[in-house]
Amino acid sequence: MKKVREVVRAAVLVACVAVFAGPASAQSFPVETRTLKNGMKVLVQTDHSIPNISLYIFYRIGSRNERPGTTGISHFFEHMMFNGAKKYGPGELDKVMEANGGSNNAYTTRDVTVYQDWFPRSALELIFDIEADRIRDLSFDPEKIKSERGVVASERRTSVDANNFGVLDEQLWATAFLAHPYQWPVLGWMSDIEHWTMDDLKHHFEMGYSPSNATMVVAGDVSADEIFKLCEKYIEPIPSHAPPPPVTTVEPEPLGERRILVHKYAQLPIVMIGYHVPQTNNADFYALNLLRTALYHGESSRMYRRLVDQDQIALDVSAFVEPAFDPTLEVIVAQPKQNVDSQKVEKAMYEEIDLVKNAFISDQELEKAKNVRLVEFYTQMQAINGRANTIGTYEVFFGDYRKLFDAAKNYAAVTKEDVQHVARKYFGENNRTVATLIPQAEEPKTEEAKPQEKAKP
Repeated sequence: MKKVREVVRAAVLVACVAVFAGPASAQSFPVETRTLKNGMKVLVQTDHSIPNISLYIFYRIGSRNERPGTTGISHFFEHMMFNGAKKYGPGELDKVMEANGGSNNAYTTRDVTVYQDWFPRSALELIFDIEADRIRDLSFDPEKIKSERGVVASERRTSVDANNFGVLDEQLWATAFLAHPYQWPVLGWMSDIEHWTMDDLKHHFEMGYSPSNATMVVAGDVSADEIFKLCEKYIEPIPSHAPPPPVTTVEPEPLGERRILVHKYAQLPIVMIGYHVPQTNNADFYALNLLRTALYHGESSRMYRRLVDQDQIALDVSAFVEPAFDPTLEVIVAQPKQNVDSQKVEKAMYEEIDLVKNAFISDQELEKAKNVRLVEFYTQMQAINGRANTIGTYEVFFGDYRKLFDAAKNYAAVTKEDVQHVARKYFGENNRTVATLIPQAEEPKTEEAKPQEKAKP
């Protein structure tokens, strides 16, 4: 079966490269841009293959823009933006959108809050009316704020306090960063959730949801001219405000390994290791991606073969890193098997990392890693939803959407020496934070969690 999958993957890669790669790639996906008078940048990618549209709005506001006392407030607004404004009141946004064949979602990270709309062409102007309404006239009704405050508190109880991976991840980030606001949890500390003031809320919304702090991406069955006209009608009249203050804090270089133990009811231990790596637009981005792919991607990766297949000491192992404006963490997660000492799993992981530092990965491993990343990239670019997200991600995190057209070239240029270089540069003992969950024999008694209200994920 593995051989069949590799053949299929290779076929997909060849097909994708034929469509996207080469000097004409920018022409294959023409993107037209305009900056509105209020400062919002709009990017339009036309694709008439289906009568549907994907619209993303990236707001450069996340937990890195918070402070002690207001942590979690960016995530709170992800919820509030669906809870009513002047024209479309509580519950109306979803009802109207769904009645017209559309759907929506949103997510918050340490760096951005992103809103996603998917809808048929017939609902285009309606969606602009909805978005303008909640950007300009979001409701700050005290009762709705109280209700939504309870919802996000309940979400924290469920996804962090009652989730072993969630609580360990939160402790890892809080330990890995001493100065930089990446130490704040995206969901916020419970005491902060309970005490945001109305002034806190209004100030955060004013600076975070200013049109000048946002990038809109529209992909699908549209023309650039009609999108720009709708923007002029609905979005451009919305005034901008001062953006969030720049984050100038630089995390001091770690002087040694940091460790934290979490004692919690669990069936199995968990090991999380966070290595400090550079921001997304750093020159090492592509080499780091390929190193992570070779080590952790799939059942044929080095770590999986070592920990799961060969030594049989772990149930699974994976690694991830999110797009980031500032130096961040690459997080490695391993789940040791029953009765396996977590330190044994840790030791095996360090040995595999050291092998990459001391010797080049093979030509086959490098080629496979490049194929995996290219197929992933091109597959995402095939659909209007993935294309809108990718265009926005490159514009916001790389500083220019045009850099996405160099992705294939940049991956192809990575050498075995480059992979070894980033392994040596970033994956040393002094550069890591280790968080380990130690299972408790009995579940401690806690206050019964309140029932969770339905909310946007």
